[in-house]
Amino acid sequence: MISEDTYQVPDIYQRIKASFTPEAPLVAEVPGSKSITSRALLLATLSQGGSTLRGALFSSDSRHFLKCVQDLGFETKVSEKERTVTVEGLGGPLPTASARQYVGSAGTAARFLTAYLGLSHGVFYMDASEQMRKRPMAPLLDCLKQLGCQVFYLPAHEQGHFPFFLRGHGFKQNQITVNIDHSSQFLSALLIVSCLCPQDFTIHVEGTHGMAYIDLTLRMMEQFGVCVKRPDPNTFVTEAGQHYRAQEYRIEPDASAACYFYAMCPLLNLPVQVRQIHFDSLQGDVAFLRLLEQMGCTAQDTPEGILLLPPKAGVFQGITADMSACSDQAITLAAIAPFAQSPTTITGIGHIRFQESDRLTAMATELTKMGIRCESSENSITIYPGAPAPSLVETYDDHRMAMGFSLTGLRAGGIVIRDPGCCRKTFENYFEVLEQLIQKMTGET
Repeated sequence: MISEDTYQVPDIYQRIKASFTPEAPLVAEVPGSKSITSRALLLATLSQGGSTLRGALFSSDSRHFLKCVQDLGFETKVSEKERTVTVEGLGGPLPTASARQYVGSAGTAARFLTAYLGLSHGVFYMDASEQMRKRPMAPLLDCLKQLGCQVFYLPAHEQGHFPFFLRGHGFKQNQITVNIDHSSQFLSALLIVSCLCPQDFTIHVEGTHGMAYIDLTLRMMEQFGVCVKRPDPNTFVTEAGQHYRAQEYRIEPDASAACYFYAMCPLLNLPVQVRQIHFDSLQGDVAFLRLLEQMGCTAQDTPEGILLLPPKAGVFQGITADMSACSDQAITLAAIAPFAQSPTTITGIGHIRFQESDRLTAMATELTKMGIRCESSENSITIYPGAPAPSLVETYDDHRMAMGFSLTGLRAGGIVIRDPGCCRKTFENYFEVLEQLIQKMTGET
Protein backbone atom coordinates (compact mmCIF):
# COMPACT_ATOMS: atom_id res chain seq x y z
CA MET A 1 0.00 0.00 0.00
CA ILE A 2 1.25 3.46 -0.94
CA SER A 3 1.19 6.18 1.70
CA GLU A 4 2.91 9.52 1.96
CA ASP A 5 5.55 8.07 4.26
CA THR A 6 6.08 4.47 3.13
CA TYR A 7 5.35 1.85 0.48
CA GLN A 8 5.01 -1.80 1.46
CA VAL A 9 6.35 -3.72 -1.53
CA PRO A 10 4.31 -6.89 -2.15
CA ASP A 11 6.32 -10.09 -2.52
CA ILE A 12 4.77 -11.43 -5.73
CA TYR A 13 7.40 -13.91 -6.92
CA GLN A 14 5.28 -16.97 -6.12
CA ARG A 15 2.04 -15.38 -7.32
CA ILE A 16 2.84 -14.32 -10.87
CA LYS A 17 0.30 -15.54 -13.40
CA ALA A 18 1.50 -18.35 -15.64
CA SER A 19 0.12 -16.51 -18.66
CA PHE A 20 3.22 -14.34 -19.00
CA THR A 21 4.98 -15.98 -21.93
CA PRO A 22 7.11 -14.62 -24.78
CA GLU A 23 3.83 -14.20 -26.66
CA ALA A 24 2.30 -12.20 -23.81
CA PRO A 25 5.00 -10.18 -22.03
CA LEU A 26 4.57 -7.70 -19.24
CA VAL A 27 4.23 -4.41 -21.14
CA ALA A 28 5.15 -1.12 -19.48
CA GLU A 29 5.11 2.50 -20.58
CA VAL A 30 7.40 5.18 -19.16
CA PRO A 31 7.39 9.00 -19.35
CA GLY A 32 9.72 11.10 -21.50
CA SER A 33 13.44 11.13 -20.87
CA LYS A 34 14.62 13.54 -18.19
CA SER A 35 18.04 13.86 -19.81
CA ILE A 36 16.60 14.64 -23.23
CA THR A 37 13.88 16.97 -21.88
CA SER A 38 16.48 19.02 -19.98
CA ARG A 39 18.81 19.33 -22.95
CA ALA A 40 15.94 20.10 -25.32
CA LEU A 41 14.70 22.90 -23.07
CA LEU A 42 18.08 24.63 -23.10
CA LEU A 43 18.62 24.04 -26.82
CA ALA A 44 15.17 25.47 -27.59
CA THR A 45 15.98 28.52 -25.45
CA LEU A 46 19.21 29.05 -27.41
CA SER A 47 17.51 28.59 -30.80
CA GLN A 48 16.08 31.42 -32.88
CA GLY A 49 12.28 31.12 -32.96
CA GLY A 50 9.70 28.73 -31.59
CA SER A 51 10.52 25.09 -30.81
CA THR A 52 7.86 22.59 -29.78
CA LEU A 53 9.03 19.70 -27.60
CA ARG A 54 6.70 16.68 -27.79
CA GLY A 55 6.69 13.83 -25.30
CA ALA A 56 8.31 16.04 -22.65
CA LEU A 57 8.76 14.80 -19.11
CA PHE A 58 6.81 16.60 -16.40
CA SER A 59 8.38 15.97 -13.02
CA SER A 60 9.82 17.98 -10.15
CA ASP A 61 13.15 18.40 -11.96
CA SER A 62 11.73 19.37 -15.33
CA ARG A 63 9.21 21.78 -13.80
CA HIS A 64 12.03 23.57 -11.95
CA PHE A 65 13.98 23.85 -15.21
CA LEU A 66 10.92 25.13 -17.07
CA LYS A 67 10.13 27.66 -14.31
CA CYS A 68 13.70 28.99 -14.52
CA VAL A 69 13.34 29.46 -18.28
CA GLN A 70 10.08 31.32 -17.72
CA ASP A 71 11.59 33.45 -14.93
CA LEU A 72 14.27 34.55 -17.38
CA GLY A 73 11.51 35.99 -19.53
CA PHE A 74 11.26 33.44 -22.33
CA GLU A 75 7.77 32.97 -23.74
CA THR A 76 6.45 29.43 -23.33
CA LYS A 77 3.29 27.43 -23.94
CA VAL A 78 2.86 24.34 -21.83
CA SER A 79 0.38 21.45 -21.93
CA GLU A 80 1.08 18.73 -19.40
CA LYS A 81 -1.90 16.76 -20.72
CA GLU A 82 -0.44 16.73 -24.24
CA ARG A 83 3.13 16.53 -22.85
CA THR A 84 4.25 19.46 -24.98
CA VAL A 85 6.34 22.57 -24.33
CA THR A 86 6.84 25.41 -26.82
CA VAL A 87 9.71 27.83 -26.20
CA GLU A 88 10.33 31.03 -28.11
CA GLY A 89 14.10 31.17 -28.29
CA LEU A 90 16.13 34.30 -29.00
CA GLY A 91 19.15 32.67 -30.63
CA GLY A 92 21.41 33.09 -27.62
CA PRO A 93 20.69 36.47 -26.00
CA LEU A 94 18.63 36.58 -22.80
CA PRO A 95 15.35 38.51 -22.43
CA THR A 96 16.69 40.03 -19.19
CA ALA A 97 20.00 41.07 -17.67
CA SER A 98 18.94 40.26 -14.11
CA ALA A 99 16.97 37.36 -12.59
CA ARG A 100 16.69 35.04 -9.62
CA GLN A 101 16.85 31.33 -10.39
CA TYR A 102 15.82 28.45 -8.14
CA VAL A 103 16.71 25.06 -9.60
CA GLY A 104 15.38 22.85 -6.79
CA SER A 105 17.18 19.50 -6.81
CA ALA A 106 17.57 19.39 -10.60
CA GLY A 107 21.23 18.77 -11.38
CA THR A 108 20.81 19.40 -15.10
CA ALA A 109 19.07 22.73 -14.52
CA ALA A 110 21.73 23.64 -11.95
CA ARG A 111 24.67 23.00 -14.25
CA PHE A 112 23.15 23.94 -17.64
CA LEU A 113 21.62 27.24 -16.56
CA THR A 114 24.69 28.22 -14.54
CA ALA A 115 26.86 27.84 -17.65
CA TYR A 116 24.39 29.72 -19.87
CA LEU A 117 23.92 32.63 -17.46
CA GLY A 118 27.56 32.78 -16.41
CA LEU A 119 28.65 33.18 -20.03
CA SER A 120 25.91 35.68 -20.90
CA HIS A 121 25.71 39.34 -19.85
CA GLY A 122 24.02 40.28 -16.58
CA VAL A 123 23.70 39.52 -12.88
CA PHE A 124 21.90 36.38 -11.73
CA TYR A 125 21.21 34.92 -8.29
CA MET A 126 21.31 31.12 -8.26
CA ASP A 127 19.85 28.99 -5.47
CA ALA A 128 18.82 25.37 -4.98
CA SER A 129 17.33 22.85 -2.56
CA GLU A 130 19.29 21.69 0.48
CA GLN A 131 20.07 18.48 -1.40
CA MET A 132 21.44 20.34 -4.43
CA ARG A 133 23.37 22.73 -2.19
CA LYS A 134 25.45 19.73 -1.08
CA ARG A 135 26.30 18.63 -4.61
CA PRO A 136 29.51 19.86 -6.27
CA MET A 137 29.55 22.91 -8.55
CA ALA A 138 33.18 24.06 -8.14
CA PRO A 139 34.60 22.52 -11.35
CA LEU A 140 32.03 24.38 -13.45
CA LEU A 141 32.24 27.62 -11.47
CA ASP A 142 36.03 27.58 -11.69
CA CYS A 143 35.74 27.29 -15.48
CA LEU A 144 33.29 30.17 -15.64
CA LYS A 145 35.62 32.37 -13.61
CA GLN A 146 38.49 31.59 -15.97
CA LEU A 147 36.25 32.49 -18.90
CA GLY A 148 35.44 35.91 -17.42
CA CYS A 149 32.45 35.39 -15.10
CA GLN A 150 32.52 36.78 -11.57
CA VAL A 151 31.13 34.48 -8.87
CA PHE A 152 30.07 35.85 -5.48
CA TYR A 153 29.11 33.69 -2.50
CA LEU A 154 26.88 34.69 0.37
CA PRO A 155 28.42 34.88 3.87
CA ALA A 156 28.26 31.62 5.82
CA HIS A 157 27.77 29.57 2.64
CA GLU A 158 30.34 27.13 1.32
CA GLN A 159 32.22 28.16 -1.80
CA GLY A 160 31.80 25.89 -4.81
CA HIS A 161 28.17 25.21 -3.91
CA PHE A 162 24.79 26.91 -4.19
CA PRO A 163 23.76 29.67 -3.50
CA PHE A 164 25.80 32.26 -5.38
CA PHE A 165 25.62 35.30 -7.67
CA LEU A 166 26.89 35.26 -11.24
CA ARG A 167 28.02 38.41 -13.01
CA GLY A 168 28.47 37.43 -16.62
CA HIS A 169 30.55 39.28 -19.19
CA GLY A 170 30.39 36.81 -22.07
CA PHE A 171 33.43 34.80 -23.20
CA LYS A 172 36.76 36.44 -22.35
CA GLN A 173 38.83 33.55 -23.72
CA ASN A 174 38.25 30.72 -26.15
CA GLN A 175 39.48 27.60 -24.37
CA ILE A 176 39.07 25.89 -21.02
CA THR A 177 39.90 22.66 -19.19
CA VAL A 178 37.12 21.03 -17.15
CA ASN A 179 37.28 18.12 -14.71
CA ILE A 180 34.27 15.76 -14.90
CA ASP A 181 35.21 13.25 -12.22
CA HIS A 182 32.17 14.30 -10.18
CA SER A 183 29.72 15.02 -13.00
CA SER A 184 29.67 14.88 -16.79
CA GLN A 185 27.03 17.64 -16.63
CA PHE A 186 29.84 20.20 -16.26
CA LEU A 187 31.09 19.30 -19.73
CA SER A 188 27.61 19.02 -21.26
CA ALA A 189 26.76 22.48 -19.95
CA LEU A 190 29.86 24.06 -21.48
CA LEU A 191 29.39 22.20 -24.76
CA ILE A 192 25.80 23.36 -25.25
CA VAL A 193 26.64 27.04 -24.74
CA SER A 194 29.99 26.87 -26.57
CA CYS A 195 28.48 28.13 -29.84
CA LEU A 196 27.86 31.51 -28.16
CA CYS A 197 31.61 32.17 -28.16
CA PRO A 198 32.53 34.61 -30.97
CA GLN A 199 35.63 32.52 -31.70
CA ASP A 200 36.26 28.79 -32.15
CA PHE A 201 35.93 27.38 -28.63
CA THR A 202 38.03 24.47 -27.33
CA ILE A 203 37.29 22.37 -24.26
CA HIS A 204 39.91 20.04 -22.80
CA VAL A 205 38.59 17.33 -20.48
CA GLU A 206 40.05 15.65 -17.42
CA GLY A 207 38.29 12.45 -16.36
CA THR A 208 36.19 9.94 -18.29
CA HIS A 209 33.01 9.65 -16.25
CA GLY A 210 29.64 9.74 -18.01
CA MET A 211 30.76 9.85 -21.63
CA ALA A 212 27.49 8.27 -22.74
CA TYR A 213 25.78 11.45 -21.56
CA ILE A 214 28.33 13.51 -23.48
CA ASP A 215 27.50 11.52 -26.61
CA LEU A 216 23.82 12.31 -25.97
CA THR A 217 24.64 16.01 -25.67
CA LEU A 218 26.67 16.04 -28.88
CA ARG A 219 23.99 14.19 -30.85
CA MET A 220 21.26 16.56 -29.67
CA MET A 221 23.41 19.62 -30.42
CA GLU A 222 23.85 18.29 -33.95
CA GLN A 223 20.10 17.67 -34.28
CA PHE A 224 19.56 21.34 -33.43
CA GLY A 225 22.24 22.47 -35.89
CA VAL A 226 25.58 22.78 -34.07
CA CYS A 227 28.42 20.29 -34.68
CA VAL A 228 31.39 19.74 -32.40
CA LYS A 229 34.70 18.35 -33.63
CA ARG A 230 36.66 15.91 -31.51
CA PRO A 231 40.31 15.80 -32.62
CA ASP A 232 41.09 13.42 -29.76
CA PRO A 233 38.99 11.76 -27.03
CA ASN A 234 39.64 14.53 -24.50
CA THR A 235 39.29 17.58 -26.74
CA PHE A 236 36.12 19.20 -28.11
CA VAL A 237 36.14 22.09 -30.60
CA THR A 238 33.07 24.14 -31.54
CA GLU A 239 33.68 26.28 -34.61
CA ALA A 240 32.38 29.85 -34.45
CA GLY A 241 29.39 31.01 -36.45
CA GLN A 242 27.09 28.04 -35.80
CA HIS A 243 23.52 28.55 -34.56
CA TYR A 244 20.79 26.34 -33.16
CA ARG A 245 17.65 25.92 -35.30
CA ALA A 246 14.18 26.06 -33.79
CA GLN A 247 12.17 22.93 -34.60
CA GLU A 248 9.54 20.44 -33.57
CA TYR A 249 11.36 17.84 -31.49
CA ARG A 250 10.17 14.43 -30.31
CA ILE A 251 11.54 13.32 -26.92
CA GLU A 252 12.22 9.63 -26.41
CA PRO A 253 10.72 7.64 -23.51
CA ASP A 254 13.06 7.52 -20.52
CA ALA A 255 15.45 4.58 -20.85
CA SER A 256 16.54 5.04 -17.22
CA ALA A 257 12.97 4.57 -16.02
CA ALA A 258 12.50 1.61 -18.36
CA CYS A 259 15.40 -0.24 -16.73
CA TYR A 260 13.43 -0.79 -13.50
CA PHE A 261 10.86 -2.77 -15.45
CA TYR A 262 13.42 -4.63 -17.56
CA ALA A 263 15.16 -5.69 -14.33
CA MET A 264 11.95 -7.56 -13.44
CA CYS A 265 12.69 -9.97 -16.29
CA PRO A 266 15.47 -11.98 -14.58
CA LEU A 267 14.20 -11.11 -11.11
CA LEU A 268 10.67 -12.49 -11.61
CA ASN A 269 11.36 -14.85 -14.53
CA LEU A 270 9.02 -13.21 -16.99
CA PRO A 271 9.31 -11.48 -20.38
CA VAL A 272 9.17 -7.69 -20.29
CA GLN A 273 8.67 -5.07 -22.98
CA VAL A 274 8.76 -1.28 -22.57
CA ARG A 275 7.05 0.65 -25.32
CA GLN A 276 9.29 2.50 -27.78
CA ILE A 277 12.58 1.72 -26.05
CA HIS A 278 15.11 0.69 -28.71
CA PHE A 279 18.82 -0.04 -28.86
CA ASP A 280 19.40 2.91 -31.19
CA SER A 281 18.24 5.27 -28.43
CA LEU A 282 20.14 8.47 -27.77
CA GLN A 283 20.29 7.41 -24.11
CA GLY A 284 23.24 5.50 -22.70
CA ASP A 285 21.21 3.57 -20.13
CA VAL A 286 20.00 1.12 -22.80
CA ALA A 287 23.44 -0.46 -22.18
CA PHE A 288 21.93 -1.84 -18.95
CA LEU A 289 19.97 -4.34 -21.06
CA ARG A 290 23.26 -5.71 -22.38
CA LEU A 291 24.26 -6.39 -18.77
CA LEU A 292 20.97 -8.25 -18.24
CA GLU A 293 21.87 -10.31 -21.31
CA GLN A 294 25.18 -11.20 -19.67
CA MET A 295 23.16 -12.40 -16.68
CA GLY A 296 21.24 -14.78 -18.94
CA CYS A 297 18.42 -12.77 -20.54
CA THR A 298 17.76 -12.51 -24.28
CA ALA A 299 16.85 -9.22 -25.97
CA GLN A 300 14.87 -8.73 -29.17
CA ASP A 301 14.41 -5.22 -30.60
CA THR A 302 10.90 -5.15 -32.05
CA PRO A 303 8.92 -2.28 -33.63
CA GLU A 304 6.97 -1.91 -30.37
CA GLY A 305 10.07 -1.80 -28.20
CA ILE A 306 12.79 -4.11 -26.90
CA LEU A 307 11.42 -7.45 -25.69
CA LEU A 308 13.56 -8.99 -22.94
CA LEU A 309 13.19 -12.73 -22.30
CA PRO A 310 14.19 -14.32 -18.98
CA PRO A 311 17.11 -16.73 -18.48
CA LYS A 312 16.57 -20.41 -19.07
CA ALA A 313 15.21 -22.28 -16.07
CA GLY A 314 14.62 -18.94 -14.32
CA VAL A 315 18.19 -18.76 -13.00
CA PHE A 316 20.45 -15.75 -13.59
CA GLN A 317 24.14 -15.29 -12.93
CA GLY A 318 26.08 -12.56 -11.21
CA ILE A 319 28.44 -10.52 -13.36
CA THR A 320 31.33 -8.07 -13.13
CA ALA A 321 30.31 -4.83 -14.82
CA ASP A 322 31.97 -1.48 -15.40
CA MET A 323 28.93 0.80 -15.12
CA SER A 324 30.69 4.11 -15.63
CA ALA A 325 28.64 4.62 -18.81
CA CYS A 326 25.27 3.82 -17.22
CA SER A 327 25.87 4.51 -13.54
CA ASP A 328 22.26 5.59 -12.87
CA GLN A 329 21.47 1.87 -13.03
CA ALA A 330 24.06 0.79 -10.46
CA ILE A 331 21.37 0.74 -7.76
CA THR A 332 19.06 -1.23 -10.07
CA LEU A 333 21.67 -3.94 -10.57
CA ALA A 334 22.57 -3.94 -6.87
CA ALA A 335 18.90 -4.39 -5.93
CA ILE A 336 18.52 -7.63 -7.91
CA ALA A 337 22.06 -8.93 -7.33
CA PRO A 338 21.23 -10.88 -4.12
CA PHE A 339 19.03 -13.24 -6.18
CA ALA A 340 21.78 -14.12 -8.67
CA GLN A 341 23.59 -17.46 -8.48
CA SER A 342 27.01 -15.87 -8.05
CA PRO A 343 28.47 -12.58 -6.79
CA THR A 344 28.01 -9.35 -8.71
CA THR A 345 30.72 -6.70 -8.83
CA ILE A 346 29.93 -3.18 -10.04
CA THR A 347 32.90 -0.98 -10.89
CA GLY A 348 33.47 2.51 -12.28
CA ILE A 349 30.98 4.14 -9.90
CA GLY A 350 33.04 6.25 -7.50
CA HIS A 351 31.37 9.41 -8.84
CA ILE A 352 27.90 8.31 -7.67
CA ARG A 353 28.96 9.29 -4.15
CA PHE A 354 28.34 12.91 -5.27
CA GLN A 355 24.85 12.54 -6.73
CA GLU A 356 21.46 12.96 -5.03
CA SER A 357 22.91 10.89 -2.20
CA ASP A 358 26.16 9.04 -1.61
CA ARG A 359 24.68 6.22 -3.62
CA LEU A 360 27.53 3.78 -3.19
CA THR A 361 27.37 4.01 0.59
CA ALA A 362 23.56 4.09 0.56
CA MET A 363 23.11 0.86 -1.37
CA ALA A 364 25.75 -0.94 0.69
CA THR A 365 24.07 0.25 3.89
CA GLU A 366 20.59 -0.86 2.85
CA LEU A 367 21.69 -4.25 1.54
CA THR A 368 23.65 -4.88 4.74
CA LYS A 369 20.54 -4.07 6.78
CA MET A 370 18.80 -6.84 4.82
CA GLY A 371 21.53 -9.29 5.78
CA ILE A 372 23.19 -9.26 2.36
CA ARG A 373 26.98 -9.42 2.37
CA CYS A 374 28.61 -6.49 0.54
CA GLU A 375 32.17 -5.35 0.04
CA SER A 376 32.72 -1.80 -1.22
CA SER A 377 35.64 0.40 -2.16
CA GLU A 378 35.93 3.98 -3.35
CA ASN A 379 34.94 2.96 -6.86
CA SER A 380 33.12 -0.38 -6.64
CA ILE A 381 30.85 -2.74 -4.75
CA THR A 382 30.57 -6.53 -4.68
CA ILE A 383 27.24 -8.09 -3.67
CA TYR A 384 26.95 -11.74 -2.67
CA PRO A 385 23.90 -13.98 -3.14
CA GLY A 386 21.53 -14.23 -0.22
CA ALA A 387 17.93 -14.02 0.96
CA PRO A 388 17.09 -10.41 1.90
CA ALA A 389 15.51 -10.07 5.33
CA PRO A 390 12.60 -7.68 6.02
CA SER A 391 13.83 -4.09 6.18
CA LEU A 392 12.75 -0.47 6.09
CA VAL A 393 14.72 1.01 3.17
CA GLU A 394 15.94 4.54 3.70
CA THR A 395 15.85 6.43 0.40
CA TYR A 396 17.97 9.48 1.37
CA ASP A 397 15.67 11.74 -0.68
CA ASP A 398 17.00 9.88 -3.73
CA HIS A 399 14.52 8.72 -6.34
CA ARG A 400 16.79 5.96 -7.64
CA MET A 401 17.10 4.39 -4.19
CA ALA A 402 13.30 4.25 -3.95
CA MET A 403 12.70 2.82 -7.41
CA GLY A 404 15.68 0.48 -7.36
CA PHE A 405 14.97 -1.18 -4.02
CA SER A 406 11.28 -1.59 -4.81
CA LEU A 407 12.56 -4.40 -7.07
CA THR A 408 14.11 -6.25 -4.14
CA GLY A 409 10.77 -6.28 -2.38
CA LEU A 410 9.01 -7.96 -5.31
CA ARG A 411 10.92 -11.16 -4.50
CA ALA A 412 11.63 -10.75 -0.77
CA GLY A 413 8.91 -10.25 1.81
CA GLY A 414 8.84 -7.38 4.27
CA ILE A 415 10.61 -4.70 2.24
CA VAL A 416 9.21 -1.23 2.96
CA ILE A 417 10.31 1.88 1.05
CA ARG A 418 10.49 5.08 3.07
CA ASP A 419 9.41 8.32 1.36
CA PRO A 420 8.15 6.91 -1.96
CA GLY A 421 7.23 10.48 -2.96
CA CYS A 422 10.89 11.25 -3.67
CA CYS A 423 10.25 9.68 -7.09
CA ARG A 424 8.48 12.87 -8.13
CA LYS A 425 11.93 14.10 -9.12
CA THR A 426 11.81 12.13 -12.37
CA PHE A 427 8.91 9.60 -12.39
CA GLU A 428 6.23 10.99 -10.14
CA ASN A 429 3.71 8.14 -10.54
CA TYR A 430 6.23 5.28 -10.49
CA PHE A 431 4.59 3.44 -7.61
CA GLU A 432 1.13 3.80 -9.13
CA VAL A 433 2.46 2.32 -12.39
CA LEU A 434 4.16 -0.44 -10.38
CA GLU A 435 0.90 -1.25 -8.58
CA GLN A 436 -0.94 -1.53 -11.91
CA LEU A 437 1.70 -3.91 -13.25
CA ILE A 438 1.57 -5.99 -10.06
CA GLN A 439 -2.17 -6.41 -10.60
CA LYS A 440 -1.53 -7.60 -14.15
CA MET A 441 1.15 -10.03 -13.00
CA THR A 442 -0.90 -11.55 -10.19
CA GLY A 443 -4.42 -11.18 -11.57
CA GLU A 444 -5.40 -9.54 -8.28
CA THR A 445 -7.25 -6.23 -7.85
